[in-house]
Amino acid sequence: MRIRRKNFSVNEPLAHPDHHRPRTRRELIAQGFQLGGAAVTTGSAFSLFANPHQAFAELSSDLQGLREQCGISTQGAGKIPFICFDLAGGANIAGSNVLVGKQGGQLDFLDTSGYVKQGLPGDMSPAVVNPATETNDFINQELGLAFHTDSGFLHGILERTSVEARAAINGAVIAARSENDTGNNPHNPMYGINKYGARGSLLDICGSRSSESGGNSMAPSSLINLEKRPTKIDRPSDVTGLVDVGDLIGLLSQQETVSVMETMYRLSDRKLGRVTPGVTSSQPFPENLSFNGLVSNYDERIKQLVRCGYLKSADLADRFGNPADLNPLADPDIVGESGIFTSEEFMSDREFQKTASIMKLVVNGYAGAGTITMGGYDYHTGDRSTGERRDLRAGRCMGACLEYAKRVGVPLMMYVFSDGSVFSNGMTDDSVDGRGKGVWTGDNQQTAGSFFLVYNPAGRPTLNNAMPRSHQIGFMRKSGDVDTSSSPAANNVNLLVETVVLNYIALHGAAEISQYESIFPKKNLGLNLDRYIALNPILTPEQNGVIG
Repeated sequence: MRIRRKNFSVNEPLAHPDHHRPRTRRELIAQGFQLGGAAVTTGSAFSLFANPHQAFAELSSDLQGLREQCGISTQGAGKIPFICFDLAGGANIAGSNVLVGKQGGQLDFLDTSGYVKQGLPGDMSPAVVNPATETNDFINQELGLAFHTDSGFLHGILERTSVEARAAINGAVIAARSENDTGNNPHNPMYGINKYGARGSLLDICGSRSSESGGNSMAPSSLINLEKRPTKIDRPSDVTGLVDVGDLIGLLSQQETVSVMETMYRLSDRKLGRVTPGVTSSQPFPENLSFNGLVSNYDERIKQLVRCGYLKSADLADRFGNPADLNPLADPDIVGESGIFTSEEFMSDREFQKTASIMKLVVNGYAGAGTITMGGYDYHTGDRSTGERRDLRAGRCMGACLEYAKRVGVPLMMYVFSDGSVFSNGMTDDSVDGRGKGVWTGDNQQTAGSFFLVYNPAGRPTLNNAMPRSHQIGFMRKSGDVDTSSSPAANNVNLLVETVVLNYIALHGAAEISQYESIFPKKNLGLNLDRYIALNPILTPEQNGVIG
């Protein structure tokens, strides 16, 4: 007798009979009762009064050189943009999306039972060879990293990326277990990425959730810096709302506004020059408040704070006097006829709005790194179609980030993780979206994994031959479970974060790897770090760890 299954739409909440009613924010996100709603606005009130034909303003030449002294970054800190996807609830990553093999790497195939557990029936195993072509029809390596040909993630990424972008991407998968259905996994690497130096010209890090990590999963407690708490960004109006240059833009042109603020700077600077020091100039200023190491006493520090306050106001009007410059909806590379998203789909899908908002900030250097949380990935609903539709949408968002980096012309590291995973008992879903693949029966942290992709405008990143398994850190047993002794990250989420941060640092150059030890002085990954670095640097030694 045919079993009738309920198919869930891509935005429908998942109420599992074997789970208690969701009570916390994290549980609501994981089961899709809370998806991170977004709204779209096309500008702020003062944009109604702005001159649409005004030219972009520029700071006067004598003030341009003061930007660096005041810590004003025009393009961020020059580190590779970093975006991570936090798929809340325990999404499938290993096997049905990204291939994870045994000790020999991705293509050191598991047993048939192992792939069945990971949602792939025997006739869809990547180990199957087509006798007519003598090829493995279920392996796709267009992105360097091997995906299953029928991966929802892969379909979404290929849909949103150009051929040129795909040819410049490579990555690695990490076999690593984590607890199911909990936000207590310290998965989020944002603070570690920031600690290495990833900062933006407007803010350091951002995330689509109002949490300490900016995402659903926690950040390792040893890395958390409350002064760097992520700014919540999940809609275009959050992006445009980052900058408020006051009402002058509505009354004057942008260039006139900048001129007024420059005049205020010069007047204040002249008055400060006549102020008699009230504190002995030899008195040292606290090191953590020193002015780029250039000022060592209170009197000069206070004067510099006042000067830089006025200069930053002029700089904001200079660069962001027109809110449309920050608005993802106004970026033709993101939305529109030639954009990554059509206007219709963008307006109707809040996950697209969220993704566009984060990637606009990070890829352009306005933020150093960002977390995109997507809810509803606890999809063991007794069918396969529910998870496939959600994986496809996640893939579209991942592909959008990679394609946008290509269009802007900057590198990007994109990291994908989830809290726990799922398994299949071998039953199949023959519906249109199920496509004969195994139904997701329940949670299983043993089949978990995460992966990252790196886009490099100069061409596909090359593999680090010192790593034992190409494209793969750690490995799985033939049964489809993580071998918890295969790497330090395999059974310790804190060390998974360290592994990701290490790989991010290594992209900036071999000389930069020493920075890992300053961030993680306990050296939990051991002394032979090359074993856990998947890709060679994409920056040259002459760049000194800065993308320019």
